[in-house]
Amino acid sequence: MAEAARTPAIAEAQETLVLVAGAGLLPELVARSLDRAGRPFKVLALRGFTERGLRGRAGATVDLLDIAGALAILREWGPACVVPAGAVGRPSPAAILNAAAALRNREALRRITGGGDDRLLRAALELLEENGHRVAGVHEVAPDLLASPGQMGTLAPDEAARATIATGRALLAALSPYDVGQAAVVASDRVLAVEGPEGTDRMLARARALGRKPFGYGRPHPATVLVKMSKEGQDMRVDLPAIGARTVKAAAAAGCIGIAVEAGRTLIIDRAATAEAADRAGLFLVGLSSGGEGA
Repeated sequence: MAEAARTPAIAEAQETLVLVAGAGLLPELVARSLDRAGRPFKVLALRGFTERGLRGRAGATVDLLDIAGALAILREWGPACVVPAGAVGRPSPAAILNAAAALRNREALRRITGGGDDRLLRAALELLEENGHRVAGVHEVAPDLLASPGQMGTLAPDEAARATIATGRALLAALSPYDVGQAAVVASDRVLAVEGPEGTDRMLARARALGRKPFGYGRPHPATVLVKMSKEGQDMRVDLPAIGARTVKAAAAAGCIGIAVEAGRTLIIDRAATAEAADRAGLFLVGLSSGGEGA
């Protein structure tokens, strides 16, 4: 799905936003960013997903499957836009508390439960738009959470690492039309692993196994780098590339000497903690602009 057209000046608008908070740290980070920017917003919590820190700020809480209830709340609040943030998955027992709501929304439920988590998110966005709501991505309302161009830690890539990064960028650009994945582990001109549906962490686990001798012994390939870029036509509201301290740990275990991500289009989950983790692990962390590293 192509990225939705942006409404002009959304970052400057002062109308209230609605943050639909899923699981994980991201919704809290978005809330802090909006607070810093002085943007008025309300939190719509998803029962069984929203973390405790944001549940206390929630203006309302709904079950994941209570589509009619969520739409009624949004009609009452009349937000300028709706911002989904955080993970959701197959409904957990805690999320399926309102059986009556599920029965009221059979047709909508068929649309959003007939596939994987990505299908669920896309269908939910379509339902919101069909009901007249503008859906914005985290990258539009909290751009300070995105990777910046250039060096983000204390270490910088050397010449060999820069050559690896160039290989990784070319590889991901070539694969982009095929919707394969957002990341790859590359060593010089050798591709060790390409991300598939399993996600970045599991890809890094594969790279660790492939890049070393049996039983995990031996040295990793030199100049091994994790490269992560968005795909062509990617809907950034649904599938924004992201890394965090956990990614750094997994990359270090896979033998990487650094991480290169697309600046302005990659979410850094807690930038300070991620950069600190990279420094501790001895990895560089850089943001790549369209013209190359730091360009």
